[in-house]
Amino acid sequence: MTGQTTPSGATAASGRHALVRDHTVYACVMGSRAFGLAIGSSDTDRRGVYLAPTALFWRFEKPPTHVEGPREEEFSWELERFCELALRSNPNILECLHSPLVERLTPVGEELLALRGAFLSRRVHASFTRYAKAQHGRLLAGVRLHGAPRWKQAMHLLRLLLSCRDMLRTGRLDIDATPYRDRLLAVKRGELSWAEIDAWASRLSDESDAALARSPLPAAPDAAAVESFLHRARRTSAASA
Repeated sequence: MTGQTTPSGATAASGRHALVRDHTVYACVMGSRAFGLAIGSSDTDRRGVYLAPTALFWRFEKPPTHVEGPREEEFSWELERFCELALRSNPNILECLHSPLVERLTPVGEELLALRGAFLSRRVHASFTRYAKAQHGRLLAGVRLHGAPRWKQAMHLLRLLLSCRDMLRTGRLDIDATPYRDRLLAVKRGELSWAEIDAWASRLSDESDAALARSPLPAAPDAAAVESFLHRARRTSAASA
């Protein structure tokens, strides 16, 4: 019957949630609360990384690469998948590694955070820019259809571009947007026109392009260091099985 969870579906969900409950190595709060842009009504978005026991990979049915829940607004990745995405400079994943609001951290999680710099490279320019262009396209479609963008989405577009520019300039990813909080929240409240927002986004894109050539970031991430870490984590898990 539609709208109901079957016993097998409930069992599968329970198994996935057990991975999050029992094997999370790193968990944090993301979204506006981590960016310094929260207001009283802001959601609490939780993100995490779990290390699936190595023995589970010896079966035909492999453990899931990600799990939604068990709490609302909670999403977790298996460690290997998380590292793969981070090596591709996925903005959401890289920012997750830099949250100031850590809720759970095991020794494996500490090793993961110690590798934060290994994931950063000048490739973030292409990745962050691609995400920004996709967001800009959706905002522009909203302007054409409704005469105005989705203001919250516009705020996060600008926050992403600010983060990219500053990372290319400094070689470090800092997700704290409080230096820009007042103006970003003005965007969220619809107090800036779309023309002003679009001009700001264009200027930030140009500044990111200029920063790329002089960026202290390496040309590519340190995939070897990340792979070595994954091997150690899997071996330790196998030995404890």
